[in-house]
Amino acid sequence: MILNALEGRPLPVYGKGTNVRDWLYVEDHARALYLILTKGRPGETYNVGGRNERTNLDVVQTICLILDEIRPEERPHHRLVNFVPDRPGHDHRYAIDATKLENELGWKAQETFASGIRKTVHWYLENEWWWGPLRKKVYRGERIGLLT
Repeated sequence: MILNALEGRPLPVYGKGTNVRDWLYVEDHARALYLILTKGRPGETYNVGGRNERTNLDVVQTICLILDEIRPEERPHHRLVNFVPDRPGHDHRYAIDATKLENELGWKAQETFASGIRKTVHWYLENEWWWGPLRKKVYRGERIGLLT
């Protein structure tokens, strides 16, 4: 989404944008995995979630607002939102119950949705050297997972 927005490409939002995901900042996820590896009970399963459920449309709109603020264009980024049909079998909600991880190992996400998404957008803006070659040679941002 972030790269498409930076490139002025459509931002595909499934259905009406009401599909819900539990969003977790990558460093919180990494901290959880390290904690599980070092303190978790062998053989146990721990769900990692951020308790940050948002609709896909909320996420896209937030990214657009952040980009409008720090890298404004002639027109607002939300003009790029493009509602597309859900993929066959697409789930409408991805929710994670991290209670076991929180209670047994004391883990909790340090970032809110707002702080984590802002850090993520800034990372993309500051690290084109990393994602640029991948974008040109491996994945150009096209929609995948469709039946042909």
